[in-house]
Amino acid sequence: MADITLTIAGRSYSIAARDGEEPHLRDLEALIARHADTAQRASGGLNSERTLVYLALILADLLDEAERNPPSGVSPVLLDRVADRLEAVAAALEESAQDA
Repeated sequence: MADITLTIAGRSYSIAARDGEEPHLRDLEALIARHADTAQRASGGLNSERTLVYLALILADLLDEAERNPPSGVSPVLLDRVADRLEAVAAALEESAQDA
């Protein structure tokens, strides 16, 4: 485990990271940084907690949009639901075949 310091909306946070995850965390830090100014303006610069709430809302909105309108045109959430239903149908068919 390694400790890494991330700066988010002007504040530094030290977190533990598995070895090799540091570059990914730096990429996430950069993604957050792209939206931090907007979050600070939305919060009125009142405090860091409020800024983080706005930042979370901005990122959640982006995630929601990506899940509803994925680039491939098919939502991963929808694919998971279809896979779950197909597995349930397969299990039901196997069960009825065993009972027959």
